[in-house]
Amino acid sequence: MNSRFFSWTRLWAVMAKEFVQMRRDRLTFAMMVGIPILQLILFGYAINADPKALPTAVLSADNSIFSRSFVRALENSGYFRVVRRMATETEANEALAIGEVQFVVTIPEGFSRKLARGERPALLLEADASDPAATSNALAALLTLNQTALARDLQGSLAHLQNQAPPFEVRVHRRYNPEGVTQYNIVPGLIGTILTMTMVMMTALAMTRERERGTMENLLATPVRPIEVMTGKIVPYIVVGYVQVAVILLVAKLLFGVPMVGSLALLSLALIVFIAANLAVGFTFSTLAKNQLQAMQMAFFFFLPSILLSGFMFPFRGMPQWAQWLGEVLPLTHFLRILRGILLKGNAAAEILPDLWPVALFLLVAAAIALLRYRETLD
Repeated sequence: MNSRFFSWTRLWAVMAKEFVQMRRDRLTFAMMVGIPILQLILFGYAINADPKALPTAVLSADNSIFSRSFVRALENSGYFRVVRRMATETEANEALAIGEVQFVVTIPEGFSRKLARGERPALLLEADASDPAATSNALAALLTLNQTALARDLQGSLAHLQNQAPPFEVRVHRRYNPEGVTQYNIVPGLIGTILTMTMVMMTALAMTRERERGTMENLLATPVRPIEVMTGKIVPYIVVGYVQVAVILLVAKLLFGVPMVGSLALLSLALIVFIAANLAVGFTFSTLAKNQLQAMQMAFFFFLPSILLSGFMFPFRGMPQWAQWLGEVLPLTHFLRILRGILLKGNAAAEILPDLWPVALFLLVAAAIALLRYRETLD
């Protein structure tokens, strides 16, 4: 081939130059390799749309062989895992409100006596249905339990109960989202995911952009301290974050009819901590990245596990234990619980505190790392 139009020598020279450039930009190369591996691990191992062994509490006023057999049948189905025995209805309601348990089974007094008389007593199963995907399969498994759970116990004089309608009834009460509307779970969750994506990315790019344009030198020449630079960069984006939240909440109410039964003032206080935590992460990334491309790659590397391990797209309790441990580190996981708890359950400050302090701790750690990395003078 005529070298005037195409030359293999020139082609190999350009390719060699590109490989050298990739080798020098180690962070970008690591992202190119790391992100596909991360996606493979998360989608292959951590994502599960059929959660099992969901935490269940039992409130029983009838300590009989029949009630114990029903509880064992629940556990044998694989979808329910009894973790607590409740003493009062108030205690059970609190456990559902803070998300400690997914289900509460109430066995009324006189259950065994009514069963023996053939009166078809009713059991109550309350489900935290704020995330319909987390409970749908478990509730479907209940359809046959009232027919098979007591098969071994209904013998002798009670054998005739097996030859008629199911000997007892299971009444399901879907709390917080009775109709199982997916938008009630997804739309509020978008607040957390959008804030995570925009806050981390905007802060990381803003600081890196100043370094690329040389304006950081002017900033470093002033007597501004690191904490002042960090606060001055973060506060404007907190205002932007509140504007985003206001728009999403307005659309959620007008278009999707998402219930908002809790205090919006309490949600505003929690928002400050969550937004600041994400901005501190973006500030940290800006101290590590050499250019805006690297800053964007880091932001995406943080956003990907946040959206997959937080319970936004897939049920949190359906993930393996190691993935849940990783998810507990991410602020989005806790903020989604706070957000859905306030909007759908009407949770107060006491109910959101167990999820608010991990976000505050994450903020302190991220801010400390950002300040340590910050350079008062250019290297």
